[in-house]
Amino acid sequence: MTIRVLLVDDQQLIRAGFAALLNSESGIEVVGEAGDGAEAVELAVRLSPDVVLMDVQMPGTNGIEATRRIATEPALGGVRVVILTNYALDAYVFEALRAGACGFLLKDTEPTELLRSVRVAVDGQALLSPQITRRLIAEYVSRPPTPVATPALDGLTPREREVLALVGAGLANEEIAERLVISHTAAKTHVSRAMTKLGARDRAQLVVIAYENGLVSPRTRNP
Repeated sequence: MTIRVLLVDDQQLIRAGFAALLNSESGIEVVGEAGDGAEAVELAVRLSPDVVLMDVQMPGTNGIEATRRIATEPALGGVRVVILTNYALDAYVFEALRAGACGFLLKDTEPTELLRSVRVAVDGQALLSPQITRRLIAEYVSRPPTPVATPALDGLTPREREVLALVGAGLANEEIAERLVISHTAAKTHVSRAMTKLGARDRAQLVVIAYENGLVSPRTRNP
């Protein structure tokens, strides 16, 4: 199966670089390019790509709003949005995850990592590198918002709630297993059940839920 990618960035040179790399890889094809969020939504509806690589700061409709529109469009349920950003845009990245992005990549990511990430996104996995996630959460944990109650949290077992907090802190399944002294399979099962009970699309949404419900704190953050 060929993975169809839509590139969204207001800088043509960046789009050209990503397009050349992606098109050179067997099984990946860039089917469209957009210079702003509004055009991105229009092309997403028309082309139904598998993955949208989305810049954040663009003139007109920004990447966050474009991500929200794509994520809430019923016809685009299978489209995965991956945010392209710089470290300086961490604040926007979290908003994009809340809007429905499945993860994010740094614009200076290694070519091999970009190609791998496109495939990971199609497989339905969240593109949340533990190291980058910890950096993101660390910034917000020092000034968290007013917690938002999620009623479905009441349906989690104590262990699932504990695992949710660790996912929010940026730990991978292997690290969760080590922290809780359980098997990797058990950790993966707890994460999956938490996703199902909370109606989360992917691991990225679990991070948002954990954060918004005040489950992430300096105590839970992994050093």
